[in-house]
Amino acid sequence: MDSLHRSIAWGPGLPGNPSEELSRGLTGLVYGSVRGATRLVGEGLDAVLAQLVPTLGPRGSSPEREGVLAALNGVLGDHLAKTENPLAIQASLRHAGRPLVLERSALGSVAGSGGRVALFVHGLCMNDLEWNRGGHDHSALLARDLGFVPLHLHYNSGLHTSVNGRAFAGLLEALAQAWPVPLEELVLVGHSMGGLLARSACHYGESAGHRWPKALRALVTLGTPHHGTPLERIGNWIGLVLGATPYAVHFGRLARIRSAGITDLRYGNLVDEDWEGRDRFARGIDSRHAVPVPEGVPLLAIAAMTAKQEGGAACRLLGDGLVPLDSALGRHRKADRDLGLPPSRQWVTYGTAHLDLLGSPEVYERLRSWLAGGI
Repeated sequence: MDSLHRSIAWGPGLPGNPSEELSRGLTGLVYGSVRGATRLVGEGLDAVLAQLVPTLGPRGSSPEREGVLAALNGVLGDHLAKTENPLAIQASLRHAGRPLVLERSALGSVAGSGGRVALFVHGLCMNDLEWNRGGHDHSALLARDLGFVPLHLHYNSGLHTSVNGRAFAGLLEALAQAWPVPLEELVLVGHSMGGLLARSACHYGESAGHRWPKALRALVTLGTPHHGTPLERIGNWIGLVLGATPYAVHFGRLARIRSAGITDLRYGNLVDEDWEGRDRFARGIDSRHAVPVPEGVPLLAIAAMTAKQEGGAACRLLGDGLVPLDSALGRHRKADRDLGLPPSRQWVTYGTAHLDLLGSPEVYERLRSWLAGGI
């Protein structure tokens, strides 16, 4: 996943790569990928996916297997779910990498006497194990320093954000009902897409009259594209151009493989109404429904900049390499979309890329100080 994100963020041909090897290797990679993807579209996606099932091995067999499965779900997860492919990830809450049985008797050993829960939500093409970055784990440190019980959501990031948000709200309600001690405090921490999913869950949880929103103390987002990411908009535009060109129409079909979860990142969709009855690949304006931050629940937004210090408009647009600064901080020129976060609930780390937010001691210290200080 590091190479995938860095390739998207920086692109090939950056200084420092051997030019001859890059030219020869990249040319082979591009043509090989195009041929392979074209065959995938033309001959049947399901036939190819069926061959992967025995190859990947049993679920949970290794972190590598989990990583490959998460990436596959991020790109094709909606198709996997629609076709009931066994590779489709089923949403679950996890502790220490293992799914939780949401029954009171089964949760005793996890909860102990802890009524404070911090629940971490991963981003696109990732999984719950990837919160541990090079031995640094925000969730484990919060458990050590502030006594939170650390839990994680594991989900199919290729589904629509609203579909995952509603499912997450349901899991949180089941957790609240089964938790063996009173649930005094719940904190949601979302990285990238995970922050959108957490906001969507808050919307659906409140709409359904769930009990868990009453325990929600804070929502923290790390590099979340609250107002989308230009990379998805660029991908959408390229797909439209290729699809409208007779000689390139087959290449245009490749752009339409990408999942609903990815296309939701164009503007940061949160609810069903943002996509129902629409061609998600069609070019259009941002017509999202405004979803406010839950009343009485502070949203704390952490953004990253690859630059070493504050720069101009281009620097802010680049942001952490994937998410622009304003999007990560919830800022928008339209008042009904702006999240209205006060300066005390915004924080920017410099010289940091999108994935580095997961393993940054500085980010953890900001998170810890917020939660320890009563916000």
